[in-house]
Amino acid sequence: MNKQRFVFAASVVVLIGVFAIGAMLFRQRQAEQLTFKAQQSFTTFVRPHSQVLGADDAKVYLVEFTDPACETCATFSPFVKKLMAAHPNRIKLVVRYAPFHPGSDGVVRLLHASTRQGKFWEALEVMYKSQPAWASHHQPQPELLWGFLAEAGLDIEKLSKDLQSPELARVVEQDLADARALGVDKTPGFFVNGKPLVQFGYNELEQLVQAEVAAAYPK
Repeated sequence: MNKQRFVFAASVVVLIGVFAIGAMLFRQRQAEQLTFKAQQSFTTFVRPHSQVLGADDAKVYLVEFTDPACETCATFSPFVKKLMAAHPNRIKLVVRYAPFHPGSDGVVRLLHASTRQGKFWEALEVMYKSQPAWASHHQPQPELLWGFLAEAGLDIEKLSKDLQSPELARVVEQDLADARALGVDKTPGFFVNGKPLVQFGYNELEQLVQAEVAAAYPK
């Protein structure tokens, strides 16, 4: 009986090991495929309407699919800025939209409309900062944002008019299509030079960024 138990336990351990190795190989293969896709179809990661922050000649592209109503996105925002500061002029941050929360597509349209006044980054900062007031319990209420947007230096009357543009809906649709094509199903979704952040976390993102910076800027 003891021998049977030992054999059973050993079999379980082996199966767990096989599963872990299989999962690791799958993640590696997924990363390789997406890296190849980045090389072949750069526009899937960076569209003409995408908002970009960083030096023009930066060799490392940090692409983030974000939802302004996402608490984790707001939490990661300072960390992303810290990563960029740690590697000055070497990282280019590209923000893409992925409004997965019900109703947050309206918030994204507000955010993108702010680009017409050159206030995207200020608007994004205000949205993240005021998030508890308008996105409580993951239920975005864009109408509550209007009381905060003036803090970004926006002309509210112009913003209201710009929201009528049909281009805004097309931008959201394009970003959502690209997010699905790249396998993004939650936010924030990060890619560094086309390589996905497979294991989500602060340390994991930092390690991926550092590896790509080292590869792009060998000593």
